[in-house]
Amino acid sequence: MKFQLSYGVKVMMLATFLFAVMNVCVKFVSHIPSVQIVFVRSIISLILSLYFLKKAKVNIWGNNKKILLLRGVFGASALVMYFTTLHHMPLASAIIIQYTSPIFTAILTFLLLKEQVIKWQWLCFLISFVGILMIKNFDARIETVDLLMGVGAAVFSALAYTCIRVLKQSEHPLVIVLYFPLVTMPVTGVFSLTNWVVPQLSDWLFLIGIGILTQMAQLLMTKAFQAEAASRVASVNYTGVVYALSFGMLFFNEYFNWMVLVGMLTVIAGVILNLIVSNKLISKNAS
Repeated sequence: MKFQLSYGVKVMMLATFLFAVMNVCVKFVSHIPSVQIVFVRSIISLILSLYFLKKAKVNIWGNNKKILLLRGVFGASALVMYFTTLHHMPLASAIIIQYTSPIFTAILTFLLLKEQVIKWQWLCFLISFVGILMIKNFDARIETVDLLMGVGAAVFSALAYTCIRVLKQSEHPLVIVLYFPLVTMPVTGVFSLTNWVVPQLSDWLFLIGIGILTQMAQLLMTKAFQAEAASRVASVNYTGVVYALSFGMLFFNEYFNWMVLVGMLTVIAGVILNLIVSNKLISKNAS
């Protein structure tokens, strides 16, 4: 039987790449407060979301407003924490800690949404998590506060992903994306005004890039989570470890020893195994 990647996995792979490029842009403007970056990103996201919603003739307010607002709150909290870790840690280290979010997603959707996760998938998650720990433990540049910030970002990301799964039947992907800037912009705007850093021309190019790339990646990610079980789609995020290590070395002169590389391979092994196992599970349920 020929192994084929599903639509949701393909979409998530593209979203992961766009997020990786966005991470590089955030790293290049580390001198600008993370709250201010999120504020500018929210303005761009709001404009693009309203444009595409009007073009698609979709009701912008959605149906399940409570869950939509929660998705916005969780996503905003995760993004501010995540951007802070990108500023304070090496690119790969920050991203790798963030990649514990699929583990929390699987647990939350299993507990709250009763989505099926078989024992072999838990083993795959464990393999990937061991790889993440290997990489993290050999990066002495991670401070305890930043580690806790990174874990917090992962947990809030998982909560946001869980909300997306709840909204999959009732909301258009663009509406789900819209509620992120609706919640984020007024909150981050207040905090930004008290500590505003005037961006240079090059900074604005990166800030605009962050907004556009994140908007595209968020939309693709939302479609992926609506298309398939979260435990399967979320694990594709792990492929971003390759981008993190590559971009870190290329743009920021971040090098890692061979144990980190072994950890990276361990993470990818867990991802591939999970894709194979989940593919078989879906085929079995469909037959």
